[in-house]
Amino acid sequence: MPTRSNDRSPCSGQAVPEASSNKRTTLSAADWELEALRVIAEQGIGAVAIEPLARRMGITKGSFYWHFTGRESLLEQALIGWEEHDARNLARSLGELDCPRDRLISFFRNVSREGLTHQVYSALTASADHPQVQPVLERVASRRMAHIAQAFEELGLATGEAEHHARLTYSVYLGFLQLQRQSQAPALSSQQFEAYLDHVIETLIPPA
Repeated sequence: MPTRSNDRSPCSGQAVPEASSNKRTTLSAADWELEALRVIAEQGIGAVAIEPLARRMGITKGSFYWHFTGRESLLEQALIGWEEHDARNLARSLGELDCPRDRLISFFRNVSREGLTHQVYSALTASADHPQVQPVLERVASRRMAHIAQAFEELGLATGEAEHHARLTYSVYLGFLQLQRQSQAPALSSQQFEAYLDHVIETLIPPA
């Protein structure tokens, strides 16, 4: 696969440039990966296909093969980029703060940010048995719960109890994402969502 000329995160939130038709022929691998992730977030992994992606970006599918050998190659690279981005977010929210309680609060607060990251994760859980998705989800969940459990241990919980708290915390996070995705929970205003997060934090995170 050719070397990327534009090595930016596919979850960076940067929109595909509204470029002229000449510039559109030079879209990078990262542009294709970002659009694939947007489709996954909106419609699920089964909706990712080369020709529809090309139409969404206003380009012919011929440029796709400068970067990828096929659909599976695109999915692999898009998922790798998404996982790397998620790991960086995790390091910021759970790795850079000294206070373990602040780290846990940061984890919950980040649910309301990085929208594409959370939407992609929610969509991927619906295809957890997909051979390319399953190992990614397992690594992401293990990484997140290990960080959460460590924070609970630092708050004074025994190892086993900290692990139980980590599972419960992660279940709340994932359950909320799924309820929202499946429209089984009323839509919340920003104020209502913040109040919900405050309640979750008070309920699950012991005081320092």
